[in-house]
This record gives sequence, C-alpha cells and structure tokens, in this order.
Amino acid sequence: MYMRKILLTGLLALLMLSIGVRVEAAEWETDLVQAVKTAKASGKYVLVDFTGSDWCPWCMKLEEEVFSQPEFKKYAAKNLICVLVDFPQDKYQSDEQKAWNKLLAKKYGVTGYPTIIMFSPNGGFVLKSGYQYGGAENYVNYLKEAIAGYKGK
Repeated sequence: MYMRKILLTGLLALLMLSIGVRVEAAEWETDLVQAVKTAKASGKYVLVDFTGSDWCPWCMKLEEEVFSQPEFKKYAAKNLICVLVDFPQDKYQSDEQKAWNKLLAKKYGVTGYPTIIMFSPNGGFVLKSGYQYGGAENYVNYLKEAIAGYKGK
C-alpha cells in the first residue's frame, strides 16, 4: 500500500512537470513562416532561437537566465514573435520538423548553438548573435539597441 502511494505520487509529479514544460514551450512558435506572417500583421519583430535545448549548456543557460525570466517575457509579449528552432538529442521531434530545422540552420548559416537571429516586422535582418552575459534585463536592452539601430538605417 505504501509503495503504491509513493508510485502514484511520483507519477503525478511527472505528469505535472510534463504539463508545465508544455505550457512553457507553447510561448514559442516552431513555424517560422507563420511567425513572419504574424509579425508583419502585428508590427512585432521575430526572434529566432536556434538551440540544442536538452544538451547545449549555453542554450540552457540562456533559457534559464533570460527567456524564462519575467523581464524578457514581458518585453517579448509586447514586441516579439519568438520562434524555437530546436535540435534536441532526447526530446521527440517529428522527422518533418527535424528536416525543416536543418533547412533553416543551413539557410541562415547557423554553425553553433545558441544562435539568435532577429528580423524586423517586414522581414529585414536585424541581428545574429549568441549568448549574451548579464541576464534578462541586459538581454532586453541588447535587443532594444539592435532594433533602434535597425530603425535608424
């Protein structure tokens, strides 16, 4: 009886964790084509994160220090359409998604992870970078400066 209770508690915890992960991931699009259409209609910029979400230490650090933080989420909700282009080792991904992600990485010259690319609402190239030190507030300022520099051209 005691073992059954422990097992049920563990299964419930795993279920809650998996639901939490799915909710978090739902904030990021996986369809860049649709994201570009949405950005054009909304006037938002497109932020594309090429990541190895379950194996790349710098990718996980960027997620933990920046993308999961309230400062970034607040800024992103108002200004960005975020797209996740993931290259996981252990997470399930359809063959179609894998092929699409490889095509995108080749198209944009991605050779390491994380690589962040940002486009304007009209599809213009704004920036290509990697991990930035300083946490969410610094990262948001970095994006704001890139947008200001782009608008100034």
